[in-house]
Amino acid sequence: MIVLIEQTMYQLSDFFMAPVLCLIALLFIYSLFASGQFFSQTMQRRRHYKSFITLLNGKLGHKQTLTLNGYPMATLANEIPDISKDQLDVAALKELEGVRNVSRLAPMLGLIATMIPMGPALKSLADGNIQGISENLIVAFSAVIFGLIIASITFWIASVKKRWMVEELVALMPLIDDRIQANKEEISTLSPEAEENQHEAA
Repeated sequence: MIVLIEQTMYQLSDFFMAPVLCLIALLFIYSLFASGQFFSQTMQRRRHYKSFITLLNGKLGHKQTLTLNGYPMATLANEIPDISKDQLDVAALKELEGVRNVSRLAPMLGLIATMIPMGPALKSLADGNIQGISENLIVAFSAVIFGLIIASITFWIASVKKRWMVEELVALMPLIDDRIQANKEEISTLSPEAEENQHEAA
């Protein structure tokens, strides 16, 4: 029974090799795309920094024509002035979700693609097949190298973008607090009028 389980697991592990390598290749392409997107956003943030400062010196939603490319949280807050802090936090997490997940997933896939060829490599070693050992080890080391490269790129991008998101959220908090305070004052001024209307109706 144990032998059957071992053989089944060995065959299944060999079956997973092709999908894992395909995933690593796709994640490598994604990391290159994320790098290009990151550098583009860097240029946009430098180009539209003055617009961001203009927003911070005004009120949310009062200048819808402001170009805030590269500042996703500021753009969202300016488009939806009534947005809450929690909604902005969720939007920031969603903005970082892709690169963060890839930075954690790539090393695991690289490790899987490294361990799978080790079985055939050890078998080739036992059989004295030097060529079989070298072929399997080449695949194993190439996979883990690609996994670490992908993780390094996306981890760096995620770290910098996280700092950007935090800076935007911190800068936007006073504007959101002012809007909440203004809404409270508006409600408090309307409450006596509403009570008078109720008394007149009675």
